[in-house]
Amino acid sequence: MIVFVLAAIGGYLLGSVPFGLVLTRMAGLGDIRQIGSGNIGATNVLRTGRKGLALATLLLDGGKGAIAVGLAWALFGHTAMLVAGFAAVLGHNFPVWLKFKGGKGVATTLGTLMAAAWPVGLAACATWLVVAALFRISSLSALVALALSPVYAWFLRGPETALMAAGLAVLGFIRHKANILRLLKGEEPRIGSRKKM
Repeated sequence: MIVFVLAAIGGYLLGSVPFGLVLTRMAGLGDIRQIGSGNIGATNVLRTGRKGLALATLLLDGGKGAIAVGLAWALFGHTAMLVAGFAAVLGHNFPVWLKFKGGKGVATTLGTLMAAAWPVGLAACATWLVVAALFRISSLSALVALALSPVYAWFLRGPETALMAAGLAVLGFIRHKANILRLLKGEEPRIGSRKKM
């Protein structure tokens, strides 16, 4: 139990680093929470018009999930790795440093899946890309990728990884509640849009 607690705390702290906020402030763009949707993730950073900054946010947000998984696996083993990955996404979504108001965890989820079970992560990333290419809506791409990730995990890695993926999918859907409502109304902005959400 101590091992799992340590993995969870470490994963949460790594995940809670708000790279989108840090990078936009360093670039002199102010507080990303006052731009676009107010989200600290890569999609909202893209609304600043800085594609390089958005890419850096994407990679760092994904990377912190992957690092949490890798460290936990090296130190504590497979199950603790899954705990740390889930906690990293939880940290991104509810960072203590920002009064528990964080991002939606898509990039961190994909980074976690890539590190914990690369075939599952690769399938989820491919799903995101295909849906994004077809519909140009980031949230829809994320929701489809999240929904299918437990299925990929079940067939490619087994029930334990599928359980983690299912937990991440549920967390992702909760964080995308407002996006789902806009999708149902046909009001969700497309990728690259600077429209206020």
